[in-house]
Amino acid sequence: MTIDKSWIILSNRSSPEFLKGLRNFIEIAKNHVDGEGKTCCPCRDCVNMYRQTVTTVYAHIHDRGFLQSYRIWIHHGEEYPSSDLDKIWFPKNHTTTTHEMFDAIDDVMAEENTHEGNIDGEGISLDPEFDALFKEANIELYPGCSWMSSLNFIAKLMHMKAINKWTDSSMDQLLEFLRVAFPKENAIPASHYEAKKKLKKIGLGYQSIHACINDCALFWKENESMQNCPICNESRWVEKNTKGKKVAQKVLRYFPLTSRLRRRYSSRFTAKDMIWHHTGRSNDGKMYHPVDGKAWQEFDKRYPEFANEPRNVRLGLAADGFNPFGNMNQSYSMWPIILTTFNTPPWLCMKESSFMLTLLIPGPKSPAKDIDILLRPLVDELKMLWDEGVQMRDAATNTIFTMHASLLWTINDYPACSSLSGFKVIKLVLPAIKTHLHVV
Repeated sequence: MTIDKSWIILSNRSSPEFLKGLRNFIEIAKNHVDGEGKTCCPCRDCVNMYRQTVTTVYAHIHDRGFLQSYRIWIHHGEEYPSSDLDKIWFPKNHTTTTHEMFDAIDDVMAEENTHEGNIDGEGISLDPEFDALFKEANIELYPGCSWMSSLNFIAKLMHMKAINKWTDSSMDQLLEFLRVAFPKENAIPASHYEAKKKLKKIGLGYQSIHACINDCALFWKENESMQNCPICNESRWVEKNTKGKKVAQKVLRYFPLTSRLRRRYSSRFTAKDMIWHHTGRSNDGKMYHPVDGKAWQEFDKRYPEFANEPRNVRLGLAADGFNPFGNMNQSYSMWPIILTTFNTPPWLCMKESSFMLTLLIPGPKSPAKDIDILLRPLVDELKMLWDEGVQMRDAATNTIFTMHASLLWTINDYPACSSLSGFKVIKLVLPAIKTHLHVV
């Protein structure tokens, strides 16, 4: 059934047409409330970022207007229309599979083949790890279980572990219990480590980069073989004369950006969202997303070649330190560097599941002005993505294109702003403020 949405652009919100459309929307929204009776509010202020009661949603839309860029009501039960690619992959005489893991493996295979050329003359993957994944995806969880494979079970369980922050030991205990509780000849992994090994090819890894304990330099690229810091001559190792395996004094974790952006475009579900900024701009002169702002428009004027390809990526970077041990008496500062893509709609670009962790800078102290040394892997990759670009496969259109990326904004508090951007932050002295207030 086609839903009439013509009313959302009406300026007279007291007109019979607007009120009728609003009442129809509210009836739909009633079927998509959470346990507290709340649903996403698509008014011009909430923009689906906040959940409200159905009565409040009605009042908000009536008073403030409906978010005009919200044309596909995905938060209220509507699905994206099938693309031309879906017609190619799933013709009328073909029944789509309900097995999510086959779709996931297909997307990852296509991603790998785009930049590795790891296919034979018939376009079939030659990677034995993918063959093992497909085999695992066909193995029943236990004899007679036709509704879930071993791989699907592992993926769902690992997802629950991540969402609920289970410890590795609790996961081991759960798997051990499930192996006993399920029929004898089950395919449940014996441990969390074994489950991770099976899903390794689907996931995205990271690089461990050794750093000077004083944040002077990275033992990376031209310094990779050095045993001492080229600046302060501090040893790279905790015990440099040990006979066993040497342990680095400081290890930086780097999660390559390109592979994560490639994964966004390799899935036909997420690739569609990557051009929302091109199709979902505001048409009423109001700002609902950074694409509607002057900074974005000025950037497009300055770099028209970049702007002409809507699949080029606009990024925002957020950085701040925190104490991972939760004890503020203990001096320790871990710094995650997170990127988000502003190509996506406002209800996705600032969602936690859309954030990409790119760097994890360990403590024990804040990197302060030396953070530029530790950001070098990310900066080098960003420069490459801006100057040269990389070839990507767009699963939504089944085409290959050269993707470029630009870092438009940083998001941080004032102390981090001083470290990241070099801005001087003026500190107000509390006694002086008190004196001024007393005089006044």
